Amino acid sequence: MAIARSYNFTYMTARTIDHPREAAAAVRDGALLIDIRSESQRAEDGVVPGAVFVARNVLEWRCDPTSEHRDARIDGRERQLIIMCNEGYQSSLAAATLHDLGLTRTTDLAGGFQAWRAAGLPVER
Repeated sequence: MAIARSYNFTYMTARTIDHPREAAAAVRDGALLIDIRSESQRAEDGVVPGAVFVARNVLEWRCDPTSEHRDARIDGRERQLIIMCNEGYQSSLAAATLHDLGLTRTTDLAGGFQAWRAAGLPVER
C-alpha cells in the first residue's frame, strides 16, 4: 500500500535566476540544468547542451533523494539545480515543489528556454 506524500507549497522560498547568462555561469560552476519541456518542444526548438531532460510529470520522483525512482545524475542536496521550462512558468512551481522535498539549492530560469535562446546561448538541434 502506497502512502500519499503531502506537499506544503512555499512558493517564495525558491529563488529565480533572472537572466539566462547567470544560469549559464552557474552551470559552468557545477549547477545542473534540468529541462522539463515536452519532447515535442525539445524536438521543435532544440536543447541546451548538457541539460538533463526530466519529464515534468516525474520530476519529483527523479529528484527526490529518498525515491527508489530517482535519477542518479541529480543530487540536489549537494548540487544547485536549475529548472527550465519553455517560458518560465512551469519551472517556478516545479522549483517550489523541489524545495518542499528538501532540495533547497533549486532555482528556476525566468523566461525559460525561450529566454536562453533569445540571449544567444548554445542550443543544439
